[in-house]
Amino acid sequence: MPDAPDLAALIGSRICHDLISPIGAIGNGVELLMMDGSAQTAEMALISESVAQANARIRYFRIAFGAADLRDQRVARAEVQSILSDQTRGGRLGITWTSAAELPRVEVKLAFLLLMCLENALPFGGRIAVTQEGARWFIAAEADRIRKDDAAWTHLTDPGAPFEATPGRVHFALVPGELARTGRSLSVRFSETRVDLIC
Repeated sequence: MPDAPDLAALIGSRICHDLISPIGAIGNGVELLMMDGSAQTAEMALISESVAQANARIRYFRIAFGAADLRDQRVARAEVQSILSDQTRGGRLGITWTSAAELPRVEVKLAFLLLMCLENALPFGGRIAVTQEGARWFIAAEADRIRKDDAAWTHLTDPGAPFEATPGRVHFALVPGELARTGRSLSVRFSETRVDLIC
């Protein structure tokens, strides 16, 4: 009997698919207006920047929360780097990504969910380096201040531990399932200014 479809992931894919086209169209419209010198105002620049950030966030969510086939869906490294660059442009968080040129979408999905977990730990910004070495992923986050949500981080390595899933912590709720689906285990190490993840 075939596995039941992941309805939450399919809903995530559908929402992102339906939103990305109109947001892209708004971005194109703003770009055309900006070509006219009279429209080059601080307000238009703010709208343009906001549309670009929304577009990048939806592209990110489409991978993090959307459907990912274990068999043959692939994502190019250049696309991943473009999404991360657009999403962090002008912000306090910097992310570098080093990997093979083409990656299984399911692995990028897991990495994106873990990056969201690290965003929670770096509320004041910082630097994250994602590195693929063979079959393993190493994700290192550094910041002057690290905030640790003990229950959420414990849930990643012990899904049976008490944990309340909220909208701001939903990515923590999804990680254990993605680890199991990809046959991976997660190692987490915290210090005052650094978090290391290996999976």
